[in-house]
Amino acid sequence: MFVALVIGCKSDDPAGPTAQEEAFELLAGDWTFGTNGGIMLDNQDVSQNYPGFALSFTDGTYATTNGGDLFRATGTWTWVNQNAGSITLDTGEEVIILELGPGSFKFSFTHTGGGVAAGTSGNYVVSVEK
Repeated sequence: MFVALVIGCKSDDPAGPTAQEEAFELLAGDWTFGTNGGIMLDNQDVSQNYPGFALSFTDGTYATTNGGDLFRATGTWTWVNQNAGSITLDTGEEVIILELGPGSFKFSFTHTGGGVAAGTSGNYVVSVEK
């Protein structure tokens, strides 16, 4: 009888967090260059063009400090898909997450210039730390 009760019971355990929820937990908060961060444009270090650069994420919005012509001061973002491997900014640019951990975030995107965030066209890789 005991075996029948155990087999017949369904688990009420939740499925656990989604990939997006797990990624957002790491992404949320304030990011700066720290000691190992920077911005590379087509494999050239352009970090000096963004002194004091800072980036922060909340659910659906982002803000930057000293983003120059490359980043808007504020904007919105959404996940591209359920895998949480990239986000789309309100500028239309897709940001590919290369690394995302408790204290480090590395992402890349191709910037075509023009619009609100003119910047220099090319392939960017940005590394920031919490």
